[in-house]
Amino acid sequence: MTEYFKPIPYSLWRKDKAAFAAAFGESFRETGFAVVSGHPVDQSVIDENLRATKAFFALPDAVKARYDGRAGGGQRGYTAFATENAKGADKADLKEFWHTGRLLPQDSPYRETMADTPPVAEVADFDRATRALYTALDEMGRDLLRAIALHLGLDELWFEDRVEMGNSILRLLHYPPQESPPPEGTVRAGAHEDINVITLLLGAEEAGLEVKHSSGTWLGVNPPPGALVINCGDMLQRLTAGVLPSTTHRVVNPSPERAKFPRYSTPFFLHFNQDVVIEALPGCVAEGGTPQPPITAQDYLMERLREIGLVKT
Repeated sequence: MTEYFKPIPYSLWRKDKAAFAAAFGESFRETGFAVVSGHPVDQSVIDENLRATKAFFALPDAVKARYDGRAGGGQRGYTAFATENAKGADKADLKEFWHTGRLLPQDSPYRETMADTPPVAEVADFDRATRALYTALDEMGRDLLRAIALHLGLDELWFEDRVEMGNSILRLLHYPPQESPPPEGTVRAGAHEDINVITLLLGAEEAGLEVKHSSGTWLGVNPPPGALVINCGDMLQRLTAGVLPSTTHRVVNPSPERAKFPRYSTPFFLHFNQDVVIEALPGCVAEGGTPQPPITAQDYLMERLREIGLVKT
């Protein structure tokens, strides 16, 4: 049986970039996902962010609502339970979440479309803890893009000036306990693909993540401690003309014995700078990929946010 999601040690990147890039790229080609073990994000940064996350979601709904980010398409601040739906789905996901975005210089031209993240007064160290994890995952994500660039036959730093001010987002996700059976036809997060370039996902305390293989089989993803799950987003799929697939994934409802436990997870959605034009790479088209019309990262983001119900048409 094929061993999917075999962890790739991050230490290999430091020892043999070509070998790491090959293993990472091949995993992306096969499933759109990869698992990287021994990541460089300090455990204390992860733990402090999780404490802050739990404290925020424990606040009364009326307090959390003060940070409602729907006016900005849910790209910063709080989005309430059962607001977002998967593309094409008629039932909302059983989750609530918080978004922390990039800190921009005061004179940044991206301020027109990238809002500041609201500070949270009710949770001590919330802003510091979330910002520390944002920074750590942003740095690691840019390192992983170097490996992808090498795998695609590009200059190692090809992505660097295309993501350095990207509209990347740290999402704090809370799937509340299910005290009674969930509504028929619902899942904690419906089958979907990510919008961005790549996603870095810290392991959740509770299981549930599944990936749809090209064969049609749903595969469970259960990374070992100290590992990160990385997946290809729609923007990278479009850039590579489908050579690197943005794979459908979901979070299924828990087993009855685990239903009363909450689930927390922390994906980091790494984005292009908003004025980057996403256009199929010639090498990927020559490889047999199917190109799509060029589009700016900002236009593509807004198109997708409308499809998942965070921006109203």
